[in-house]
Amino acid sequence: MRYVPRHRLRVLMAMFFVTGPAGIGVGLLFAPPYLTVMITFLGVINVGLGAFFAYLYLTQPARSPDKRKKRRDRRDGRDDAPSP
Repeated sequence: MRYVPRHRLRVLMAMFFVTGPAGIGVGLLFAPPYLTVMITFLGVINVGLGAFFAYLYLTQPARSPDKRKKRRDRRDGRDDAPSP
C-alpha cells in the first residue's frame, strides 16, 4: 500500500472512532425495531475501519525524502579542500 499522510490517517481514525460508537448507540437506543440490527452492524463496521486506520497509522514507516528530487551540489561532488 502506498504512503498515506499521517494527518489524513488521524482524521480518518477520529471520524470512524466517533461515528462507530454513535451508530451503535443510536442503533441500540433510538432506532425502530426493524432497523436496530442494521444500524448497530454499521456502527460496528465503523469501529473496525477505525481500528484498521489506527493499525496503518502505527505501523507505517516514516516518509523518507525522495532522492530523485535532491538538489545536487554545484561543485559536482568535488572535495571541500581548496585546490593548491
